[in-house]
Amino acid sequence: MAKDSSEDQGIEDAAILLMSLGEEEAANVFKHLGPKEVQKLGETIARLKVIPRERVETVLEKFTSIAKEQHMLVNDTDEYVKSVLRKALGEDKANLLIDRILQGSDVSGIESLKWMDGASVAELLRNEHPQIIAAILVHLDFDQASQVLKSFTERQRNEVLIRIATLDGIQPTALKDLNEVLSKVLAGGDRLKKASLGGVKTAAEIINMLGSSVETSALDYIREADGELAQKIMDNMFTFDDVNKLDDRAIQTVLKEVQGDSLIIALKGATPELRERIFKNMSSRAAESLREDLESRGPVRVSEVEGEQKEILKIVRRLVDEGQIVIASGGGDDFL
Repeated sequence: MAKDSSEDQGIEDAAILLMSLGEEEAANVFKHLGPKEVQKLGETIARLKVIPRERVETVLEKFTSIAKEQHMLVNDTDEYVKSVLRKALGEDKANLLIDRILQGSDVSGIESLKWMDGASVAELLRNEHPQIIAAILVHLDFDQASQVLKSFTERQRNEVLIRIATLDGIQPTALKDLNEVLSKVLAGGDRLKKASLGGVKTAAEIINMLGSSVETSALDYIREADGELAQKIMDNMFTFDDVNKLDDRAIQTVLKEVQGDSLIIALKGATPELRERIFKNMSSRAAESLREDLESRGPVRVSEVEGEQKEILKIVRRLVDEGQIVIASGGGDDFL
């Protein structure tokens, strides 16, 4: 279990570099970042009270070295973008962005929602038709979309989820309708092919983030409306107990990314079988220490357990997207 991941190291290096640039230049950099990146960097900068001179010099030397190497221009920028995005995000996620980037689709109105908290977005959309809400939510990150849905009534939440699960794409004309809803200018036209957003997998990812009680209610509602659709969604869901389906190497890879205290809290709500798989894939000393921590830790709120389990599932999904691990389905040769 690594206390400091390479990602944390990279964020700290970026924060130190920005602090070295000065306020004006740092502000110009922030303008080009997304809400989550800004939040992470802001929190890191606030936390870094004193930085050793050696660390600053190391970061600046690293940046200078990388910058010097960036003198080669690519012959085909379109292919370069496709290749970089696919390597970084995986085939599915990259394809969603490639269509927008290379064909000029502008979803600036929807992008602005990513800077708002879930409750605020829910308040903005509350009186819209479920189909409109679904078309907007599939553009947001799964965790933000789930926060929006939690702010709705049970009926409205379930109506939206059904539409997300049956959404097979968004036409350019529909994007223009979203512009009216959000009072933003959304560029696009009939020359654009529809974006492959929504669908069973998207609904499953969002439901994964809702929490067990809401998840059960949503699936029950969908099952009553369309049993086959509900089964397809369940087949695409990956819960914390499904970590037990990972092979030993994959579990070991995940554990390297998980903070110790997070794992302890998450395992408070795990099955005995999953706990044993986790112990099996640790050194005997680390496993014994984890057992002792689990026994000594007092009662933990269900919401806290579910929160830590979601964080670990985010790590699993990231590792899958990066191609570091695979999640085998029950069908044998297929992979999710």
